[in-house]
Amino acid sequence: MKFRRKFYSALLLFGIDPRMAILAIRKFPRYFRDLRTLKDQSKSAPDGFPLSRLFPCLGDGSANSGTAKGHYFHQDLLVARRIFLNQPKHHVDVGSRVDGFVAHVACFRAIEVFDVRPLASTTPNIHFAQGDFMVPLKNELRDYCDSLSCLHALEHFGLGRYGDPVNFSGHLLGLDNLHGMLQAGGKLYLSVPIGPQRIEFNAHRVFAVAYLLECFRDRFRIDRFSYVDDAGDLHDNVPLADDGVQADFGCHFGCGIFEMTKA
Repeated sequence: MKFRRKFYSALLLFGIDPRMAILAIRKFPRYFRDLRTLKDQSKSAPDGFPLSRLFPCLGDGSANSGTAKGHYFHQDLLVARRIFLNQPKHHVDVGSRVDGFVAHVACFRAIEVFDVRPLASTTPNIHFAQGDFMVPLKNELRDYCDSLSCLHALEHFGLGRYGDPVNFSGHLLGLDNLHGMLQAGGKLYLSVPIGPQRIEFNAHRVFAVAYLLECFRDRFRIDRFSYVDDAGDLHDNVPLADDGVQADFGCHFGCGIFEMTKA
């Protein structure tokens, strides 16, 4: 079973998806039946819609209407809602998903975004600057904002996935800079994968919750902890009880979402 999973992952790496091939074989008969029906109907239709190139979408008929679960779905909505409720003066984001969380926040307020990758955007309320958060923080960015988010990004720092230099301690350098950028008493919203601690190179790190708490000690007060479990379901505002911490709340690849105040 492990070999099959690894072999399947290797095929995906080179753009080959056996499951999609099997799905296509199964769905093509229905596709061609529907195409024939549409052509027959077009002969007596009053409106002229010429049939253009074929564009098969073979999996949508058996799929759900969308995905209302998972790391990004829950964290993006949860943290955007918390920022709306807390009403900070100046909110900044580092590395979070632009077409998810950043877009949610930009619906109701301005957000300044930093990322190691470029972004071409003229979207109102989104102000972008390119920057590497593993290098020493510029003086003008110290004590820069009273609200700061970094969602599903810190685990990538220093693994080279996004063109950044490889640095085994990249996540610690990034956390130092997030701490330095935030004003005393300001809020940090941070999410990372949680579970047995490891690096899955070059995709991401997975953090043990106990390790994270040690990283936050004497720097941040944890105001609120939530997590998304391995099934993609949200557990909101959960106590950081020791048994849960030591077991990583039952997650192998979950998502821990921390709302913290800088000490």
